Parts: sequence; structure tokens; C-alpha cells
Amino acid sequence: MKKILFISFYWPPSGKASIHWPLKMIKHLPEFGWEPSVLTVKEDTFTASDSALAKETPEDLKVWRTAFWDPFVFYKKFLGKKESETLVASEALTQTDKNLKQRISIWIRMNLFIPDARMGWLIPGFREAKKIFKKEKFDAILTNGPPHTTHILGKMLSEKFDVPLVSVFIDPWVDIAYYKNQKRNPMTLKIDNMLEKSALQKSSQAIFVTEEMKKYFEEKYPFIKGKTNLLYWGYSEEDFENADCEKEERDYKILLHAGNIFDYQNPEKLWRTIKELNDKGEKIKLRFVGTVGPAIKNAVAEAGLSGVTEYLGFLLYPEVLKQMCGADYLLVCATEPRHVPGKLFEYMRTGNPIIAFGDGNDEVKEILQKTNSGFLYRYDDAANDFFAKAEKLKTDLNAVKKFDRKVITEKLAEILNKV
Repeated sequence: MKKILFISFYWPPSGKASIHWPLKMIKHLPEFGWEPSVLTVKEDTFTASDSALAKETPEDLKVWRTAFWDPFVFYKKFLGKKESETLVASEALTQTDKNLKQRISIWIRMNLFIPDARMGWLIPGFREAKKIFKKEKFDAILTNGPPHTTHILGKMLSEKFDVPLVSVFIDPWVDIAYYKNQKRNPMTLKIDNMLEKSALQKSSQAIFVTEEMKKYFEEKYPFIKGKTNLLYWGYSEEDFENADCEKEERDYKILLHAGNIFDYQNPEKLWRTIKELNDKGEKIKLRFVGTVGPAIKNAVAEAGLSGVTEYLGFLLYPEVLKQMCGADYLLVCATEPRHVPGKLFEYMRTGNPIIAFGDGNDEVKEILQKTNSGFLYRYDDAANDFFAKAEKLKTDLNAVKKFDRKVITEKLAEILNKV
């Protein structure tokens, strides 16, 4: 059996959503001739822990954890937060907070941390990995980013030990969505672009989780054509087989958003539509699982929906699935045309009607149409026809099951066999 080293900054017990893809790939890869191992960090102070994901890790999986320099420890102290306090992703880069310390922190993050705030893993990660490579032989290295520091670390190891590198891009790099409206100086951008290009030059194969992101990188770097691949984020059928998906009896309906929702993902007119429907006698409640940007909360309150809105915060993954299944409508917000939110696939598997927002996002629109699972609107659209149309939707689950991660893992193994 061939051996592959996954390099992923986030790993259980971290509850980071970006863990799900590599975790499931690793679980199924041995069925397709590849034995995986993992290089990660000892402790991630940014994300909440998820004990349910920790239980998903195969017992015989080799996991090496290394030290790293964590700037968020100092970030907490600088903002006056407690060491044990969990940071909120949707608030860390918000422009709603005009506090001077917050603005200074954002400027430092945007301009001094290249390629990202996890650059402190490069030296200790490389040092420890060299010891591992002296004892273990790998046929391939797979890097999972963001953070895109992982791609630089993988490139360094690939060059040092002459092992093929496969880079997986869950999000763009230099112009990732949460850099939107942030200021980065020209030198920072130049260095970041050089790092991005060098990682792709070294990659034997590059994998993207959306077709539009794949096209974007091919246009930016024509030299990668012929070694690019599309593997969607997908969902895990086995998770739904074990999920509690019974709907509770109630006299109102729930519109749920799961995951992080940032200030720039704000469908303001939707909140007003819901208020108008409720004023006419409908009973629709909003429920948010995960982190919510300050501007979103303000817009919901201004629409007069505070009394019918719940903010549940971080939940363990089985409870998140329960909430998705138990809702009547599911809200997903794409950031830009290259973005297909990972939760979209889990949403589709529930069979519940999906209301999606995304300007010019034809890829999300096409996926929703092929699976008959929902409708896409522009952010400036009130979507006042959605709730009537949703009653007639019936999701094509056979079409949805093509996005099962076991199916995707088999395709990943075919890509790995090329290298």
C-alpha cells in the first residue's frame, strides 16, 4: 500500500469546519490503496473543540503534532480577552468594530503575516517533519489549506525529500474572501503572490473544491493546466445514517443558518421579507448555529426580528446535523463566484428547501438546479417568492448522493495514483 502524509493545520479535537474533508478522505483512502498519516499542530487556540470529530479519527492513524508560534495568544491579550476565551471568526476581521486596538490588529494581520496568521508553524513544523521523514517513507504529500502556510510547509518538505506534492485549495489564497475591503500594502501582495506561485509550481497535482476557483487559478497561472482537478467539498452519507433527523412538532417554521456568517454575507432584504410575512400571520423564526458577524446581528435587530431569532453559537457536529435536519428552510450565503459553501452539500442531503444568496454565482445555482434543492438570489433581492416556491420543492437525493465523500475519495485516489 502506498503512503501519503496529510499536512493540515486543523485537526481534531479542533472543531474547524475545514477538517471534515481531509478527515473523511483519510478514513476512506485505505480502501483505495493509500495509507494516510497526518502532520498537524499540538493545540489550536482559535477554534472551539469538537469531541464528536475526535471520535471520527481512525484508531490506527499516525498523527504527529508539532509546536507552533500562535499569534492569537498575543491578540487576545492585546484586546483584553481572557486566555480561555474562544475567538469568533466572524468578528476577528470585522470592520464594524471601529475600536483602535481592533483596527491595529487587523492591519498587522493583513500586512505582516504572510501568507497568513499561521506562518509561525513553518519553522517548528519543518524541523519536526524532517525527523519524521528520516523514519518514514512517503509516496506523496497532501497539503490542505487554508491556512495556506500548509502549502509552503509542504513545498519545503517536497523539495527537501523529493516527494510529490498535491495541494488542496479549499479557498483562494491571495484574495481570499475575508480579505474583502481590507487594505494590504503592495509589498505584502507581491510576496504573497510569489509564495502562491511557488507552491503551485512545485505541486504535481492541484485540487480545487469549486470549478470557478479552478478556472481562476488556471487563468492566473497557465502553467498549471493539465494538473488541476475539481473535487467538491461534499458530505458524508454515513453521518446522515447516524443522525437524529426527526422534526419536532411546533406551530412555527425555522430558517436556519449553520456555520460562520460574515458581515459581507448580509441579505438585508431577506430579514425584512420575513418580518413582513410574520406581520401577515406567518410564524417564521431565525436560528443561527455558529458565529455571526456584528453587522448581521444589527440588520436582524433593525428588521424587528430580535424576538424570533436564536443564536445558538458553536455546537458539536451531530447536533449541527440535527439542527439542519430539523429546520424547515436552510440559508446559505456564498461570498463570491468562486465560492461554493461546504455546508451546501449537507443542506442538500437533508432534503429541506435551501435559500442561497450569491451575486453571479452560477456554480451554486447549477448545483441547486441539478438536485432540485433550492433557489439562488442576489444579495439585493428580497426573495419574497422563496417561501411559496419552497413548498413545491422535492430534492433529488440520487443526484445529491453523487457528492458523498466516499465517492470523492475514490476520485482523490485516482489523482494520487498519477503522481
